[in-house]
Amino acid sequence: MDAYEIIEKIRKEGKIEKGTNEVTKAIERGTAKVVVYASDIEPKEIVQHIPVLCKEKGIPCKEVDSKKKLGIAAGLPVATSSIAVIDTGKVDVSQLK
Repeated sequence: MDAYEIIEKIRKEGKIEKGTNEVTKAIERGTAKVVVYASDIEPKEIVQHIPVLCKEKGIPCKEVDSKKKLGIAAGLPVATSSIAVIDTGKVDVSQLK
């Protein structure tokens, strides 16, 4: 199962936050369990701080290749730069780490 499929399952069973601002807040609050961000964001500065913040807070962070696929997996009609998993539901997120 790839990262996009896992995110889609979590969206249905658990809770996610979408977009750089919401993800950044979730990391800073310590509510994010796992963070996923897209590598094809332009300019890169938009998501550049996310892996650094995750490392500081000890939150697993994964890079995926497509903002469009990430948006679809998150249930959005548009692309998204990043998502934070707040509640995994019953989904095993070990493959995201």
